[in-house]
Amino acid sequence: MAEAAMQWVRDYALLALRINRLAGEASAFPLLDYRGPHEWRAQVEAERPPSADRLVAAAEQLSGAYPFAADRAAYLAAQVRSMRAVASRLRGDDIPLRDYATRCLGLEIDWLPESEFDAAHAQLDAALPNGPGTLAERLGSWKHAHHLRQPDRLPTVVASAIAETRARTQEFVPLPEEIVDCQLVSGVSFRGAGLHHGGVRSTILVNRDLPFNLADLLALVAHEGHPGHIAEQVLKERHLVRDQGLGEARIKFLLSPQFALSEGLGQCAQELLFPGDLAQRWLTDNIFPDHEIRSDGSDFAAIHEAQNILWGVWGNAAFLAAAGRPFDEIADYLARWALLGDTEIAAARPLVVEANPYLFGYYHGWRHVRAWLDHPDRTRRLRRLLTEQLAPAALTGN
Repeated sequence: MAEAAMQWVRDYALLALRINRLAGEASAFPLLDYRGPHEWRAQVEAERPPSADRLVAAAEQLSGAYPFAADRAAYLAAQVRSMRAVASRLRGDDIPLRDYATRCLGLEIDWLPESEFDAAHAQLDAALPNGPGTLAERLGSWKHAHHLRQPDRLPTVVASAIAETRARTQEFVPLPEEIVDCQLVSGVSFRGAGLHHGGVRSTILVNRDLPFNLADLLALVAHEGHPGHIAEQVLKERHLVRDQGLGEARIKFLLSPQFALSEGLGQCAQELLFPGDLAQRWLTDNIFPDHEIRSDGSDFAAIHEAQNILWGVWGNAAFLAAAGRPFDEIADYLARWALLGDTEIAAARPLVVEANPYLFGYYHGWRHVRAWLDHPDRTRRLRRLLTEQLAPAALTGN
């Protein structure tokens, strides 16, 4: 049984590596975070590029038997289902976007009614300071009022947020000793990213080319760091890889149910550590005085929640792209409902035009994880998200 399990994990890793290789430059979104044995990566790199037919067949063979206990098998079945979907799309199979995204993310994906976005707009209208202009202009003015004016001080403010979010996460789940630093990067498409290097070292990357909104400081650091991506990487490396020997935990196929739950947790991270107005109070007491930012009567928690809802607009934009609508129409839709400016829309274009299921992960992952964590036993559920391999279907009941 142990030998069969080891062979299965090896085949699983090779399939992920081969799909990632075949995808190559075809996607604007990376497909794999691989931390497994170097010799498996070297084997795939030395091979002739695989055919998509071969990859579909390999996924079907993997799904034929799972030599594991039920919970582990359920998690891996969901991951393999996403790999098979991607391999089928690479083969040229005509899979409707709704079905493709559902298979990839393990969540029911569909068009969202604009009434949800109308409600988020009303929430923003009430939460933002009164002022002239459209709602998008008022949101832009609020962001500008909270921009960091001295970018060279960004690592210092991020370090303060790292210390605070780690301390608060420690109240939910024991954390190992870590060294977490901040690195400013240029020429990237993301606003921020959390990277665990292995051992005790991790980094939060921040895009130095974009204006930094200090009102979003805790949201970004909690999402990318603790209790978000870095905490998840560190704790699963310890609990799954080191303690249980689950090698598949080092092979993260990113367009998958695991990705959806990880992003959902990241979107919930600030609210978990700073319920109500605690994030705004901490920023007001510890960050804003040094940057001459004054209270303007806005409600940060309500603004943050509304912006999470507006991630759903991106999924609808992907549906429009999949239906062949011209990008000018899609850009108008993003401006109208997501309140995005021209620069943000231009940055979104590659993923939207590709109709990538990635775009559904933030809103649908957030909604799924948030509903499950809205429970008296929230602490235990958070620990499970950070230390166990869970498929979305497991986030029901107890």
